Amino acid sequence: MREIIEIRSRRQRLRLAALLLVIVLGLALRRFGYGADLPFVVVKYGGSVLWGAMVYLLVAMFFARSRRVVIAGIALFIAISVELFRLYHTPWLDAFRLTMAGALLLGRIFSLWNMLAYAIGIAAAFAFDPARR
Repeated sequence: MREIIEIRSRRQRLRLAALLLVIVLGLALRRFGYGADLPFVVVKYGGSVLWGAMVYLLVAMFFARSRRVVIAGIALFIAISVELFRLYHTPWLDAFRLTMAGALLLGRIFSLWNMLAYAIGIAAAFAFDPARR
C-alpha cells in the first residue's frame, strides 16, 4: 500500500514539475518570442499550445486518480469553454482582459485557431504525461 502512495505522489511531483516548466516556457515565449526572431505563428499559437498543455496538467493535478483520457476530455472542455467565454463582454470583464493577468488567463479575442492549438497542447500533454504507465 505504501508503494502505491509513493508512486502516486512521485507521479504528481512529476506532473507539478511539468506544469511549472510549461508555465515558464509559455511566459518566456510571450516575453522573448519576438525578440528571439521566432516566427509570428510560433509565438502566437505556441503560447496557446502551451496553455492547453497547462490546462491538461492542472486538471491532472486535481483528478490524479482519473484515467488520462478523462483528464484530456475535461481539459478540452475547460479550454473550449474559456475560448467561448471570450464572446461574452461586459465593461468590467473587458477591463480585466486588458490586464496582463486577464490576457494570460482569459485571452482577449475569440479564435477558432486557438481551440485547435489548445487541442494540440492537450494531446501533447496527454502523450507525454509524466504520470503515464
